[in-house]
Amino acid sequence: MEIILSAAIGILSASGIWLLLRPRSFQVIIGLCLLSYAVNLFIFSMGRLTPGAPPIMPKGGFVDPTRYADPLPQALVLTAIVISFATTALFLVVMIASRGMTGTDHVDGKERSQ
Repeated sequence: MEIILSAAIGILSASGIWLLLRPRSFQVIIGLCLLSYAVNLFIFSMGRLTPGAPPIMPKGGFVDPTRYADPLPQALVLTAIVISFATTALFLVVMIASRGMTGTDHVDGKERSQ
């Protein structure tokens, strides 16, 4: 399970960085989204991959912390998802306004001839 998650984080990070280096604004926004998904998966994996383990420990007595999932990374990822959604919406509005003002969706505002 850890190998698959590590590979997914690596593929998302590599794809996000590659798209960030592209000249069009939409590709940059998608690259930022993929990079934020990779960071969210990384933070989520720091809470130990324990399927079926409850995140809350019962009161009283001796509690073995290895049998429970860490709730802090889950809360951080949930917050990061909301923030990345708002940031993506803001980027899209800025991209649409920039396209309306310049007539192109290139990051530097210039069309490249090939």
